Amino acid sequence: MRVLIMGCGGLGGCIAAALSECGTDVLAVTHNPAIAKSIQENGYILEDGDSTRRVRGRAVATLRDNGPFDVILLATPPNSVVEAARTALPTLAAQGIVVCLQNGVCETRVAEVAGADRVVGAVVGWGASMPAVGVYDRTSDGGFSIGRVNGEEDAQIASLADLLRPIGPVAITANLLGARWSKLAINCAISSLGTIGGTRLGQLIRRRPVRRMALEVMTEAALTARGLDIRLEKIAGTIDLDMVTLTAAEALGGNSPALAMKHAILLAVGLKFRRLRSSMLAAIERGREPAVDYLNGEVVEHGAGCGVLTPLNHRVQQTIHAIADGQLRPGLDLLERVYRESRDEVRESVVARIETASRIEHPPL
Repeated sequence: MRVLIMGCGGLGGCIAAALSECGTDVLAVTHNPAIAKSIQENGYILEDGDSTRRVRGRAVATLRDNGPFDVILLATPPNSVVEAARTALPTLAAQGIVVCLQNGVCETRVAEVAGADRVVGAVVGWGASMPAVGVYDRTSDGGFSIGRVNGEEDAQIASLADLLRPIGPVAITANLLGARWSKLAINCAISSLGTIGGTRLGQLIRRRPVRRMALEVMTEAALTARGLDIRLEKIAGTIDLDMVTLTAAEALGGNSPALAMKHAILLAVGLKFRRLRSSMLAAIERGREPAVDYLNGEVVEHGAGCGVLTPLNHRVQQTIHAIADGQLRPGLDLLERVYRESRDEVRESVVARIETASRIEHPPL
């Protein structure tokens, strides 16, 4: 099996190194010539705690290999996934597949380029970073949930599962959109709040206002998914969205043992992923456009389409764009400011939701 990986940041580099170490024929493509040069000369440099090891591999800055490749793994940010798919598609084998590894809901966009029958989604349940050029750090354990948008399972799905298992456990799902929206909700909280806060998750999640905003962001995303008739599906090793979605009473400030449990769940996740640093923050630091429109922006856009108010996701989206434009600086002070300034609009959205539900349940005579 020949594998082409488009994108060689933290995720793409860790996957390329793991597959290369297993003897798979892997070529990685990166837009950064310095990364390609480092991998070609030094291999993938893998950090694991206090130890470092090297895995020989191939990487190029310009795709000149005509293939054919049996699997194309798209490991770019969501805002460049369509361009990456277009670049790689001429090298895809006749029976090959294109796999979306991005956060967000990218399968439908890539299907417009490659055809729906050639597109598979892989929801990633672990984290990785590239702390220096050609240096890779897997920041947490986890596996994959893979499947097609139409829920069908076939030999290509089984082969992909076999390919990815050396990296982590693989679950095949017939509800890819449910898994995607669960991961989307989590990233709208963890990655986006991490971008605004400017530090690693372990430090952020210890703060109660941060946990509160995370619960509110995920609740807006979960309600939007329900408005789209998408059944949320738990991703192994991450948060069960149905367990952490705020009730109306909790959203309005009420305390309960259930709310305390939701905070405890976030603390546990923060401990597991404590070394995680937002990839969007890294993108901004490197002068690139953050992918927030494909995360919180996705919730805002679909929420508007199905009548779900998403004020906090909208504020987070705007704040990250302001950071990228140089108008704001990420930091804990900015995160606290977002919390303070969002209280009224979040409360108003909950009141509106309660009133709407009441009209549906008790329509006027």
